Amino acid sequence: MSSMADRHALYEKAVQNVEQEYDFVDTTYRKIRGYKAHSLREDFCGTANMSCEWVRKRRKNTAVGIDIDPEVLDWGKQYKLGKLSSDARKRITLVKDDVLLVETSPVQVILAMNFSYQLFKTRELMRNYFKQVHKSLASDGIFFMDAFGGYDAYREIREKTRLKGFTYIWEQESYNPITGEMTCHIHFHFPDKSRMRKAFTYEWRLWTLPELQEILHEAGFSNITVHWEGTDEETGEGNGIYSPSTHGDADPGWVCFITAEK
Repeated sequence: MSSMADRHALYEKAVQNVEQEYDFVDTTYRKIRGYKAHSLREDFCGTANMSCEWVRKRRKNTAVGIDIDPEVLDWGKQYKLGKLSSDARKRITLVKDDVLLVETSPVQVILAMNFSYQLFKTRELMRNYFKQVHKSLASDGIFFMDAFGGYDAYREIREKTRLKGFTYIWEQESYNPITGEMTCHIHFHFPDKSRMRKAFTYEWRLWTLPELQEILHEAGFSNITVHWEGTDEETGEGNGIYSPSTHGDADPGWVCFITAEK
């Protein structure tokens, strides 16, 4: 089963929830600005799953996806853009480029999701990236990011999640507390005992929320807000609702969103 599986399709099923992500971005922008956003740039876009969701939702919406990897962009063109209507395909552009260098027309929303920005391991590089984002936003633009943490984020652990047809494994192979650098892998296991090991590997620095907020301020952003997930009273787990907050719980693991206004 592993030899027939597609790692990008498995990733989308295991990791991404573009419907929830779209709803958060669309609703939050409208709450902040008082009107809807129509232009979006998806940095580190991978298969451009979110860009496709964006143009699919409204006929006025346009999207630009940026990624440095031609293989994943080609996959997205074939399997994601290929499923869009002809009108929607006209409103999406995929660009192979470095997010530190790319030049695009000003947009209302720029996304850096799935923690991919953490490949920038120094404050200088992260600040340069945030400055590039700031420059690329329209005057009413908002930058959206996600972040993760909690005391389990610093541990060398493996977490298994059983999904339909396969098991998703997130492995934090190593963490260096002196530099903040970590190595993580995604593996997929199948019912026939076959495995797809290291389907994806990430060499990151685990940035903290105070650090990210400070660097965003240094890059020129204003009104930087952390959106924290609420708790389901019955289960004690996250309820999928993210609200502006200045206080977060010291959970073993958490995921939140950050918005930074131009």
